[in-house]
Amino acid sequence: MMFTEVEELYTRDAGRKITLLGSLILLLIGIGLVATATGAAGISIADVCRVIIGKVLPGLHAVPSSDLAEIVVIELRLPRILLAALTGVSLAGAGVVMQGILRNPLVCPYTLGLSSGAAFGAALAIILGTGILGTSFNIVGRYLIVTNAFIFGSLTMIFVYGVARLKGAVPETLLLAGVAFGYLFQAGVSSLKYISEHEALKELVIWLMGGFWGANWDTILILFPVVLICLGLLIRYAWDLNALGAGEDVAMSLGVNVGRLRLVTLALATLVSSGTIAFTGIIGFIGLIAPHICRILIGGDNRFLIPCACLTGGILLLLADTLARTVLAPVEIPVGIVTSLIGAPFFIYLLLKRKR
Repeated sequence: MMFTEVEELYTRDAGRKITLLGSLILLLIGIGLVATATGAAGISIADVCRVIIGKVLPGLHAVPSSDLAEIVVIELRLPRILLAALTGVSLAGAGVVMQGILRNPLVCPYTLGLSSGAAFGAALAIILGTGILGTSFNIVGRYLIVTNAFIFGSLTMIFVYGVARLKGAVPETLLLAGVAFGYLFQAGVSSLKYISEHEALKELVIWLMGGFWGANWDTILILFPVVLICLGLLIRYAWDLNALGAGEDVAMSLGVNVGRLRLVTLALATLVSSGTIAFTGIIGFIGLIAPHICRILIGGDNRFLIPCACLTGGILLLLADTLARTVLAPVEIPVGIVTSLIGAPFFIYLLLKRKR
């Protein structure tokens, strides 16, 4: 009888969590439609839906009220909305997994030094006009910045993990190594700023602030499969992450290879976050805020926590980008500034709560 009662409680709780996830999906879609309709050129949500349906299901002959609506939605706004959602999903998903791996609530791609490494790679391409292989900046243009940012962001985590392995790869060593490499790459970025010319410095500063100005369908086609595959694989490790949350000894007694779990999940989280940062620049705090909000909403079970954090990250970044585009229109605020203004007070709150 006791087992039956526990099973009923578990089923009821799982049903509530699935309902919450479904609600977040609908909310993300709704905010995406509103964000697509919002901007200097006023377009109704109905027209946005007609344009999207007309492209996805051309047989339905859903025709918008004007040709301008189709151009604005398909060519300008929809790629940006999708990139913002993908970025929020990937950063939040990477953040919640990194926090689970290191069992530290204040860990995210930013605090582990990944963002600083990506910034250094982008700075090399912008300031020196050269990539890691010495390619001329004029030949590959924007994609050299993307490639450098991705490579150096990934290398940062390789360096961090390599240093930590020398000391046993314990969570504290991984975190401290990430902070140390973060400061090292920040110093490199500052040095490149110091020697840069005016135009290159301006371009670098804009990249470091983060934004979705360069959003296009090519970017979406590159990022979508990467984000989908990496996050799908991370969700497969949810049970192992739950076991690790109870302690390394408990996880090993349940048959979890803790070393391999850390290596694989950290590699996947690094790949998905480096990929998006390379295209968008530095966007802080999403990977920190979303996991904590979701722990309050849905609990610590990673089977539900990871998808909940991904959806919440997408929602938060969509809202931040919409504010960045509209609050001082026609002037556009870099979205990294908006997320920092929201995230910094929340980070301080976490520190105070943790101390108390």
